[in-house]
Amino acid sequence: MSGWQGEPHYSDEFKADAVALYESTPGATYKGIAADLGVNRATLRAWVLQERERRGVTATVAKPAARPRKALPSADPDERVRQLEARVAELEASERKLATERDILRKAAKYFAGGDELVTSRFQFVDDHRATFGVKRLCQVLDVNRSSYYKWRTGAEARAARQCEDLVLAQEIRKVHNESGGAYGSPRVTAELREKGHPVNEKRVARVMRTFSITGIRLRRRVRTTLPDPAATPVDDLFQRDFTAPEPGRKYMGDITYLPLAEGKFLYLATVLDCFSRKIVGWSIADHMRTGLVADALRMAAGTRGGLHGSVFHSDRGAQYVSRAYAELCDQLGVTRSMGAVGTSADNAACESFHASLKRETLQRDPDYGDADTCRRTVFAWLTRYNTRRRHSANGHLSPNAYERRHHAARLTLAA
Repeated sequence: MSGWQGEPHYSDEFKADAVALYESTPGATYKGIAADLGVNRATLRAWVLQERERRGVTATVAKPAARPRKALPSADPDERVRQLEARVAELEASERKLATERDILRKAAKYFAGGDELVTSRFQFVDDHRATFGVKRLCQVLDVNRSSYYKWRTGAEARAARQCEDLVLAQEIRKVHNESGGAYGSPRVTAELREKGHPVNEKRVARVMRTFSITGIRLRRRVRTTLPDPAATPVDDLFQRDFTAPEPGRKYMGDITYLPLAEGKFLYLATVLDCFSRKIVGWSIADHMRTGLVADALRMAAGTRGGLHGSVFHSDRGAQYVSRAYAELCDQLGVTRSMGAVGTSADNAACESFHASLKRETLQRDPDYGDADTCRRTVFAWLTRYNTRRRHSANGHLSPNAYERRHHAARLTLAA
């Protein structure tokens, strides 16, 4: 495909956003920001110095101080074991106390109701009161089999060990969860842990996340951004809801979404996604939804891929995508247009899902982004990190860039 020839071209908008992200991030380094953006460290540094020179600012200008890090756990293994054992002891004591209080208050109604959890509570009640009432008497009253109780008691050490292991795993999970901005659920956390050398399964990760209240983020309301043009020239649906592709650069899809600001204002984001890897190859942010918004996103995609000739681009039938100017741009770039039905979000479901993830993970529980500059920096940082680091379920929990690298490596192997 011609779309894979040549070096990536970075638009002026991308460069300006990259510089703004670096200079607004406390404690940022060229290496760290460049890794998120997927660019060379020297390239980012050159952009920053050029912008500072343009503004007449010296290269040694100070950035905001980094936030103080939280105290790390002791590096001494013995001390960490003692800390974990102390925490496990606290949890066990709390569990015994709560079980006893609950069982005393509810034993008439609940001790004879059955169920594994209640049986375990009865065992705990017997264990906590055996010195006072005796095991035999307690088991008779609570209808508990004595042999089952003793078997349960024998497993106390193993349960304590599992609790200790869960506590250690919870610390690793929380670290991954925090690095994702609080966005990752159990599938992506599991993939990240496995890559770091932790042989865990998703069910256990999900259980520990529930136990320690490590949760994801939920989506909010939606604003309509598709405004159909009844006078538009008909364009066929070449996708038919098939959002897959055999290789990069063949099929693209795009859409517009709103970005809420304070005081009821909005910015708008247009994106271009590659169907093969779900990589964002082009985007543009503006305070309007005119054709220029989607045109700038497509031009960025052409620069990123080194050309789009021979590819298919799918969108909804919004006025921006059916305009004469956009059709002429597609013709210039050698792009064949495809469009879904009017008012049917399922015909562009992959873009809808992507935009939902973006806002869920950047807004989290906030109602808006605040001011326009903060919004642009936040979304720009997420978009670039999405390509370089965020794991995607459609890619086997690899980032879009990693998924494409694996594809190219496999092709080279076959060619050899």
